[in-house]
Amino acid sequence: MLRDQDRIFTNLYGLHDWGLKGAQARGDWDNTKAILERGRDAIIEEVKNSGLRGRGGAGFGTGMKWSFMPKTEGVRPHYLVINADEGEPGTCKDREIMRFDPHKLVEGALIASFAIGAHASYIYIRGEFVREAEHLQAAIDQAYDAGLIGKNACGSGWDFDLYVHRGAGAYVCGEESALIESLEGKKGQPRLKPPFPAGVGLYGCPTTVNNVESIAVVPTIMRRSASWFTGLGRPKNSGTKLFCISGHVNKPCNVEEEMGIPLKELLEKHAGGVRGGWDNLLAVIPGGSSVPALPKSICDEVLMDFDSLRDVRSGLGTAAVIVMDKSTDIVRAIARLSRFYKHESCGQCTPCREGTGWMWRLMEKLVRGESSMEEVELLEQVTRQVEGHTICALGDAAAWPIQGLIRNFRSEVEKKIAGRSQSAA
Repeated sequence: MLRDQDRIFTNLYGLHDWGLKGAQARGDWDNTKAILERGRDAIIEEVKNSGLRGRGGAGFGTGMKWSFMPKTEGVRPHYLVINADEGEPGTCKDREIMRFDPHKLVEGALIASFAIGAHASYIYIRGEFVREAEHLQAAIDQAYDAGLIGKNACGSGWDFDLYVHRGAGAYVCGEESALIESLEGKKGQPRLKPPFPAGVGLYGCPTTVNNVESIAVVPTIMRRSASWFTGLGRPKNSGTKLFCISGHVNKPCNVEEEMGIPLKELLEKHAGGVRGGWDNLLAVIPGGSSVPALPKSICDEVLMDFDSLRDVRSGLGTAAVIVMDKSTDIVRAIARLSRFYKHESCGQCTPCREGTGWMWRLMEKLVRGESSMEEVELLEQVTRQVEGHTICALGDAAAWPIQGLIRNFRSEVEKKIAGRSQSAA
């Protein structure tokens, strides 16, 4: 269990002042100039050595991503874009960072931008996050007024500007290239890759796109060292992580814990356990709605990190833990997610545009008990035709929950079909 002195987000619940004075009292902005004076290469190396993996879902090495940026700035300026869209159902961690600890993000944006040679950064925030955007803008204004960002940021000689851009509520804009398109004022549709954003990103310039949590932990890593961060969690899954726990638990919550904590321990220590006791557990979606749900038999032992969850054919994703007890109609629950992905498809790729509708209609038929096992097999085949055949991962996100249902909860699917046929008889 994570010790209090190792927590990065010390105002996660908004109990203290979220403004500049409160942030400085908690250690933010403590001699940031000294961090910048270590130089770009040293900062990137420290983040690489920390093993920090992107907290937005993909889990790609953050320091590695930064190192893809050109070493020198040419005629095209460099940009840092921070993904604060947070549209994944079940996920509400970045929201709390921006609402109650915004200076961690502002300081992290300065350090990360300096490391990749960017004089400007844009935070693309989900439009529905009204109070969060207000707090974030207020924190940015406070940092400007204190000389922490802007011209000669923190007295370092580095000029840095930070902007908040509000999105319009499209899930697909959580994908980095669709986010960039939207930021440029165009329709939020993913771009073909290559070229990747590090070569051709915002306004055709070298760009790094990182999640809010990934950027917000950087100042603490730089102060406490990479070795401190790697001392938490498990090998290749180091550090702390914000977990969003919702659904059928006694105390839904957001909590910061070590990577690799057993799922059962996470739920029982922080969320008051499963409603009706652990034996009443039916399923857990461990990483936001786009990853396959796991049955109780796997939940008994599984660890909450990228590699452990991949090994059981699911994923850590955004670490949004959605708990379902035995009162849940899991077929209906997955059908509801199918409807969400159908609605959020941007329509650019045929497999996703057509396939999400197909999958949703077949799921609704299954919910009504009007399906047969042959149609369930067809549904599984359709998910394979969508998965891996689209520009962005929305097609995968639509396919994986259904694949998880058919693989891990086949008995529930069979019950639906049998129930209808018995009532008809």
